[in-house]
Amino acid sequence: MTAEAGAEVVERTTGRNGELVLRRAGEHHEIVANGVFLMDTRGGISERLLVTAAAERMPPPGRMLIGGLGVGFSLAAALTTTAVTTVEVVEFEPAVIRWNRGPLAARHGDALADPRVTVHEADVADRLAEAAPASFDAVCLDTDNGPDWLVSPANARLYTDTGLGAAARALSPAGVLAIWSAAPAPALVARLRALFTEVEALEVPAGRGDPDVVVLAARSR
Repeated sequence: MTAEAGAEVVERTTGRNGELVLRRAGEHHEIVANGVFLMDTRGGISERLLVTAAAERMPPPGRMLIGGLGVGFSLAAALTTTAVTTVEVVEFEPAVIRWNRGPLAARHGDALADPRVTVHEADVADRLAEAAPASFDAVCLDTDNGPDWLVSPANARLYTDTGLGAAARALSPAGVLAIWSAAPAPALVARLRALFTEVEALEVPAGRGDPDVVVLAARSR
């Protein structure tokens, strides 16, 4: 997938995993990583579903971690739900955080300024590995393009048994793990079934090609 031709470059920078470009195409923005389209401000249905579906299922007190800030769709959706009391956003790329505080802020109502939100510039796999048990009631991962179409190969460890196990340990007993994927991910579902008693995959049509998928897992074993 490539970025829309004719888009204006707002900023080009070297990120931790290579080149990052913020582009403007008409009224929309898009982020390109190492020449590969990553996300934009069009649509966002499945990214919002990632957190709203988790919020509907999460227990109180409603502590949510979002892995991957993107263009802020997931964070903004989390803040609209009454079930969510605090949100910790973990984003690896400092430029993405800066863009969401700058040119992208109008897209999500400057969600990063909400007092319920804390932002950590870190690798979400590391954050989950170091988290105390039962730190969160929902963990929502919108990291890279899911487990099977990675822009950054380093993100693969998040979707291994070790990475998913760390997410499970970071959840409260009735907590929910939600994972966004750019395509159906049967191998991921199988790994989650070994860790959780309840696993469900929600498909969201995405035009041509594979649907976006939100995988929900609850009741860790």
